Amino acid sequence: MSKFEGVLMGMGNPLLDISANVGQDFLDKYDVKLDSAILAEDKHQPLYKELIDNYSPQYIAGGATQNSIRVAQWMMQKPGQSAFMGCVGSDDYAKQLETCASSDGVLVHYMKDEATPTGTCAALIKDGERALVTNLDAANNFKPSHLQTDKAKEIVESAKICYIAGFFLTVSVESLVEVGDKIVAKDGIFCLNLSAPFIVDFFADQMAKAMPYADFLFGNESEAAAYGKKHNLGEDLKEIALAVAALPKKNSSRPRTVVFTQGSQSTIVACDGKVTEYAVEALAKELLVDTNGAGDAFVGGFLSQLVDGKDMEACVKAGHWGARYIIQQSGTQLSKECDFKP
Repeated sequence: MSKFEGVLMGMGNPLLDISANVGQDFLDKYDVKLDSAILAEDKHQPLYKELIDNYSPQYIAGGATQNSIRVAQWMMQKPGQSAFMGCVGSDDYAKQLETCASSDGVLVHYMKDEATPTGTCAALIKDGERALVTNLDAANNFKPSHLQTDKAKEIVESAKICYIAGFFLTVSVESLVEVGDKIVAKDGIFCLNLSAPFIVDFFADQMAKAMPYADFLFGNESEAAAYGKKHNLGEDLKEIALAVAALPKKNSSRPRTVVFTQGSQSTIVACDGKVTEYAVEALAKELLVDTNGAGDAFVGGFLSQLVDGKDMEACVKAGHWGARYIIQQSGTQLSKECDFKP
């Protein structure tokens, strides 16, 4: 295998999305709310079999960080620029994930857990909105030892930007800190995502360990509101963004930038005590397929320009383009050619 000389790396939970349109009755039966992302409990386990047996689902490569890296690679339109690490099982689902990410041009360096199945995420779609119920399985078993492999060292050494979604905080904070320290030491850029209100609420200590590494912090409006509530920062998202931007950070060579998306409402960017808003181009309702992966695609688009040192307006514009493309697809499915023009 040739040496990785790309600029972007991600580390996270590789999951196979099992995506289907369902009725309100299905959501009620399993006590799942639209626009939520949760970890499966015992009561949710029968959901997967019912989905597969009765709803003709699509199987789509998923996992928040892997999605973002795939979109970024696609929009960079230059092969071999990105790599992703996470833990999968030794099964057909893992092969499907690897084939999909590789065909999108991403180098995947998976840790393989022979004893545990590859993680899955039930993407329940109703009227274009989505609810995500995740069985982490093998994704939960990523270990810092994987970072000692030659290929992992090569990836971390080459990457100028590292992106990790908050979902990984439930898995291996130790791995995040190890990579974060290396990125800081070489003045690289570390990007983090709040990812879901439950991460903010129940993994606050882990988030507090990760936050000092974040040069860029992403989140959507519900995650931002949850963070504001948890840390008594009020309800104004702009004020919350400014407060998070001002939190202590490891790398003092650049200020932290906080980016909060709000669906079809304008995107908020806070940095250096200033807030800028970027309007989102409206999409006709009939063109919306589902919102699953929209936030991941926004980050992917943003990163595709950040690697080239583009300004904030260009990064956000690319983020909006990526999200707009993905909400017109079922899940994070990419066409062979990308017609994005920076």
